Amino acid sequence: MNLFVTGIGTNVGKTIMSAVLTEALQADYWKPIQSGTIEGRDAETVKSLISNNVTVIHPEAYSLKEPLSPHFAAKLEGVEIELNQIHLPKTNNQLLIEGAGGLMVPINDQHYVIDIAKQFNCDIVLVASNYLGCINHALLSIDYILRHNLKLSMLILNGEFEPEVETVITNYAKISTIIKVPTLKSLSKAEVASVALIVREQLALKA
Repeated sequence: MNLFVTGIGTNVGKTIMSAVLTEALQADYWKPIQSGTIEGRDAETVKSLISNNVTVIHPEAYSLKEPLSPHFAAKLEGVEIELNQIHLPKTNNQLLIEGAGGLMVPINDQHYVIDIAKQFNCDIVLVASNYLGCINHALLSIDYILRHNLKLSMLILNGEFEPEVETVITNYAKISTIIKVPTLKSLSKAEVASVALIVREQLALKA
């Protein structure tokens, strides 16, 4: 099953966790919509952080310059993002798809980032980090996923969480796999490989 990685908000470590998961699963990686290319591409970040020789990094369907929501960045460039023009890359490997921002980030006047996951019938991986407001953002995201009959296959707790915060989030719904990822000491291949081992161990325990 292909995995769709999304976050409870912006700057929760979604791209870094995508690199960790890509390395742990030796999956292919694809970011269908990339905005903010003037600041860099998430595909290049993931490529620079993985060590395995199996992963293929697939090109974006849409690549936009400004670091804004996809619909806004596209409008500035006179581009219309069309959901039916986003096609799965051809691969025999498991595919990890990274969204842009959170679930309800608009990609055009009618569709949102989560609609990409719906279109391809992906399992959802939700990334959360610990900050003031994360409980509300996490529970709203989980609630949306469940109410729309999507499969929330994995919740990644990125970094250290106070026990009270973690308990409230994880007790809200039955999530088959909860992965706890320590704060990365550095953004390097060695560190991502080390954390990927931790993730693999946790996934094996859940199997």
